[in-house]
Parts: sequence; structure tokens; C-alpha cells
Amino acid sequence: MTAPSARAAANPTPNDLESFWMPFTPNRAFKAAPRLIVGAEGLEYVTTDGRRVIDGTSGLWCCNAGHNRAPIVEAIRRQAGELDYAPPFQFGHPKAFEAASRIAALAPGDLDHVFFANSGSEAVDTALKIALAYQNVTGKGGRTRLIGRERGYHGVGFGGISVGGIVGNRKMYGTLLTGVDHLPTIYSREQQAFTKGEPEWGAHLADELERIVGLHDASTIAAVIVEPMAGSTGVLPSPKGYLQKLRAICDRYGILLIFDEVITGFGRLGFAFAAERYGVVPDILTFAKAVNSGTVPMGGAIVRKPVFDAFMQGPEGAIELPHGYTYSGHPLAAAAAVAALDLYRDEGLFERARALEPRWADAVMALKSLPGILDIRTVGLAAGIDLDPRPGAPGRRAYEVMVAAYEAGAMVRVTADTIALSPPLIVDDATIGRLTGILAGAIRKVG
Repeated sequence: MTAPSARAAANPTPNDLESFWMPFTPNRAFKAAPRLIVGAEGLEYVTTDGRRVIDGTSGLWCCNAGHNRAPIVEAIRRQAGELDYAPPFQFGHPKAFEAASRIAALAPGDLDHVFFANSGSEAVDTALKIALAYQNVTGKGGRTRLIGRERGYHGVGFGGISVGGIVGNRKMYGTLLTGVDHLPTIYSREQQAFTKGEPEWGAHLADELERIVGLHDASTIAAVIVEPMAGSTGVLPSPKGYLQKLRAICDRYGILLIFDEVITGFGRLGFAFAAERYGVVPDILTFAKAVNSGTVPMGGAIVRKPVFDAFMQGPEGAIELPHGYTYSGHPLAAAAAVAALDLYRDEGLFERARALEPRWADAVMALKSLPGILDIRTVGLAAGIDLDPRPGAPGRRAYEVMVAAYEAGAMVRVTADTIALSPPLIVDDATIGRLTGILAGAIRKVG
């Protein structure tokens, strides 16, 4: 790796940190001891003091091709010089159509139509609105109920936190959307501890959808939304057979099935989409993050042809779906997506992740003998490591491990008392060894 640029190396810590209200961050603690990044390349970040830090999280599950990849950087630069912005309402630009075609070509089955948003949260709210509108335009307007899952994370819009199931993200915001119910979590430490890949136990949990149908009646339910792997709650893979069961139940009762693949899309589980890994085609699939390796905000929903076709009725001059965003299919984001998809294809990064998965699992599972480890889960190039919480201080141990790891040269993600790992798909065995070694040292240091 080359040295950080002169501009990055000379970039000092800002004099005033107060104005930026940081998301999902303890602001006072951070600003007392900031962790500031000024550069990145490949598998590493560069800090304000010139230290190199392994990116063990692909930024926020998004930089799957690694950092500052020349083809993506050049595509963004070129696009900015040609067309900086074009309105997506009533007008268009070629790159958005090219990006949509490329994404649809990667999606399984007849997931053929892409509606662009700008984040995972917007992608989820888009998918939920499409599901509700679909029931309306097909004469089933009574189907308004949405079903999520406990410990699910679907972004921070009101729709996403309503179907989401993480209590800390919900409790401050009142009653949220009405008419929402939740499936039980797919995780049981007692039954699944220290599992590599999909757990053997838990397929039966999909049958809880039958109970929900019995409670509310299928005629009131519009859609079910789940993550194939629940990422932000600590890497919870779907049990073997679970998603297939959900698909069958949804088909039985005419309920739309939505896969939230904001984290799992574009290679994280060794395939373009987790739907391909599990052989299950949802009716709507959300994506974001790694679609352009995190370089420019972008997200979206991919819908099956029958769902799209249901809207293409009535006068041709009428708007079929009253929904969208000012920056849907933004030229820079679309150009970056096309370049990233080229990189994923040309370097075989999805296949690379699939080949690395067994060695990745072995390396992370080697941490199980450390003190305070309650469970480790791995799937694809992702891992969740549960630490024993400190009495009266939930989340504190994992936070201290994160800080200690950063000081020792690795960025890891923390959620409650779980450490999550998700390195870029270009990671190699040597870097996996360094990453897990630094994490082991941080866990021992914190105690």
C-alpha cells in the first residue's frame, strides 16, 4: 500500500467537533477522544496521525471492493465532469438505466425491475410502499398489515423501524406504524452456539407466520420482510430451510415476501444476493451499501415482473406509483455502481468470498477460547462475536474492545455486547490473521 496522500496526511483534527451531531454514536465520548479517518486504500484506513488501520467492517458493511479502487474513482470523476445531476421525475439519464439493467441481471428469477433510492432505509420504505400499493392496485386494499421480525434491522425510516425489531431503535419514537406484527427472532444461543454457516436448528420458527395469519387473517396482511442474515443485530444467519418455509407460507396466503439485502447483497454471503445462496426468490428485494462499494449514497428495491406489471395499467400518461426521491438514480451513484459491478465481475469477488468462507470461519472460531466469549457465528465473510456483558453496564465491554482494537490497528463494529466483522471481499489470509490477532489482543486487554 502506498503512503497516504500529502493532503490526507496534512489534514489536522478539526478545531471544532461540536456542530456535527453524529449518528448512532455516543457523541460526548467520541468528541472527548475522536477516532478520525482521513484516507483509505485497499483494506486499510489512514488516521489523522498517519496510522494504518485494517478495515474489518467494510466501512459499514458497504466497501466490498475495498477502498479507493481506481476504476470506481475514475468513473465518478468522469461522470461529474459530464453530467452532475439530472432530475429523475419525468426525465432520465443513460447511466441510471444501465445501472438498473446490470443490477436486475444479477438478481435471481424474475426480479427484473429496479426502483432507485439513496440508502438502505429509503430502500426499505420504498419496498413497503410498493407492497401496500400493489395490494391496492390488484383490488386487495384490505391487505395493509406488515410483518417484520424480532431483532430485525430495516433502517431508520418510520416504516423500517416499525417492522424492525431492535428495541433501542424503537422505544423513543412512540407507536410507529399501526398494523405491524413480528415473527420471533431466528436466534437461540442454547440451540445454535458456535455455528459456522446456517444453523441446523430453527426452520420451524417460520411456522409462526401461520399463527400470525390465524390471528389477523391473511386478507389483512400485505407483506413479510426479513433479512436473510440479520446483520446489524449481530450476524444471525437464517436456519437451514427457514427462508424456504417462509416462501411457501407466503405463497399459500398471497402475501408478498420481501428480502432486505442491504447488507447481504453484492457478495457478502458469496453470491450476488443471498436469495441465490438460499434458492428463494422474494417478491421484492432491497439493496444499498455495496452496490457501488459505498462510494456514493445509493439504494433501491428490485421487484418481480408480476408486481411491476400490476402497476402498468390505465392511461399511459399517468404516474403509476406516486413515490420517489430527488436523487433517485443520481448520475454519480449510477456511474459508481456500474464501475463497481465491473470490478466484482472482473475480479470474481463474489466467488472469492465463497472460497474464503471456510478459512474465514476457522480463523474467527479460533477466538472461542478467549475469556468472556459467549458465542461466535459466521456466515459468508461475516461474523458476530458475543461478549459477556459487564454487570450493570451492558455494551461497555464490547465498546472498550472496539476502542482497544482501533488503537492496535483494526476497525471492528460494535452492537450492544457483540463485535461484528465484515471485511472487504478483497481480504486475504494474511489480513484475516492480522485482524483476528488484533481483536484477540483487544479482548484480552479489556478482560
